[in-house]
Amino acid sequence: MAQVALRNIVKTFDRTPAVQGIDLDISDREFIVLVGPSGCGKSTTLRMIAGLEEATSGEIYIGDQLVNDVPPKDRDIAMVFQNYALYPHMTVFENMSFGLRLKKFPKPEIRERVQAAARILDITDLLDRRPKQLSGGQRQRVAMGRAIVRNPKVFLFDEPLSNLDAKLRVQMRTEIKKIHQKVTTTTVYVTHDQIEAMTLADRVVIMNGGRIDQIGTPHEVYHKPRTQFVAGFIGSPTMNFLPCRLVENGAGLTVRLSDWLALPVPASREARYRPRVGHELIFGLRPEHIREGRGDVPPGMAAFEARLDVVEPMGMETMVYFLVDGVEVCGRVDPAAAGTVGEPMRLVADVNQMHLIDPRTELVV
Repeated sequence: MAQVALRNIVKTFDRTPAVQGIDLDISDREFIVLVGPSGCGKSTTLRMIAGLEEATSGEIYIGDQLVNDVPPKDRDIAMVFQNYALYPHMTVFENMSFGLRLKKFPKPEIRERVQAAARILDITDLLDRRPKQLSGGQRQRVAMGRAIVRNPKVFLFDEPLSNLDAKLRVQMRTEIKKIHQKVTTTTVYVTHDQIEAMTLADRVVIMNGGRIDQIGTPHEVYHKPRTQFVAGFIGSPTMNFLPCRLVENGAGLTVRLSDWLALPVPASREARYRPRVGHELIFGLRPEHIREGRGDVPPGMAAFEARLDVVEPMGMETMVYFLVDGVEVCGRVDPAAAGTVGEPMRLVADVNQMHLIDPRTELVV
């Protein structure tokens, strides 16, 4: 096992930048997830760690070794691909042991390693089957088993669940987490699915346009985003964003969102926000921080009334949408409290969870 370090990594394809000078330190045994939209450079970064792509400039370390010029087979990594890449004419046992047989491992050790990996993955009874006799989830387990038997320094996962149906993806997310708890190998996992990233990662690396926007624990990137991109990318439904103006209101500050809606700034944030008084900003608040209003308004909450534009029952919760100066805003309410379309509904906003963003820099204030 080993730590991984990227130092000012740049990758260009025919003068088109794919990765633009990223730095990243991954600790030994850590589970890191690279997440971002298509084209952000996450898979290219993974492939450079694997040695399948050559970095245009910068340095890649696995352990204490600089591996820029080390071929993939000598980097002591194991990669699990999106398409499984199993040999159809081989049994599960033969697929899992293939890499060990190429390296001339003794047969007893090969069998011991394959059996141990099969027990971890709960596929012991599948070792004599061929890939066509397996489900998608079973094939993914075999692909993971082929990586585990090698006992590498680093596991690399390139969107391994994207070919599975929604229910199986949830199940396999849980399985991957359990496996990492048993086989605590350093892991770099790439996905475009922010739910996968949040549920699996020790730390999330959010990429945008070939750069890293933020690195942090799932809790940090969700509750303390540094940029508008991170705030909007993490969370489903996405964070509400509205243009606003920060104004003084007697002894305190107020965020003016429209002629009919203004929300107070918590006293704990006044010192931080005061230099922005009079500025045009972007107000951000997640749907779960806009709820139904019942009885007295608790401290830190601001009540208002909005006419509902859309109501979406989701079973255990209901999403309600309303307009603020033509901008759609989403709230998450109790199904029993949801109003009807066209009718006003009393809502409360948790202003302690608000974010103000500078539209010029797109940085959270």
